Amino acid sequence: MQTGKTILYVEDNLDNRTLVRRLLQASGYNVLEAANATEALSILNNHRPDLILMDINMPDIDGYTLTRTIKTQEHLRGVPIVALTANVMRGDKERTLQAGCDGYIEKPIDVDRFTDQIAEFLTNGHRE
Repeated sequence: MQTGKTILYVEDNLDNRTLVRRLLQASGYNVLEAANATEALSILNNHRPDLILMDINMPDIDGYTLTRTIKTQEHLRGVPIVALTANVMRGDKERTLQAGCDGYIEKPIDVDRFTDQIAEFLTNGHRE
């Protein structure tokens, strides 16, 4: 399956980035990776991905703040941002949506469903 779609994954954990990259590339996606918010903003100055996967807990700037920053950038208007996070306590999903995320995927990811979830976000911009 060759999609040609580009996904930016913002994640400080190398093991998580490696797993997600392998799954996405196996399904034909182009993957850009950022280990922190600074790297993500640098990439976004030169690229407009079709989707952004956002870790919430990062060491320099958290995913909530980075999401709000990205949402203010005109050239990125309409790019869906999906939280990919281990924050699964009551209220965490709502907090990510309030920060501007268009969707939410819990970690650990379900490797059998993950690329279907991504395809749904790319098609609909959000998932119910």
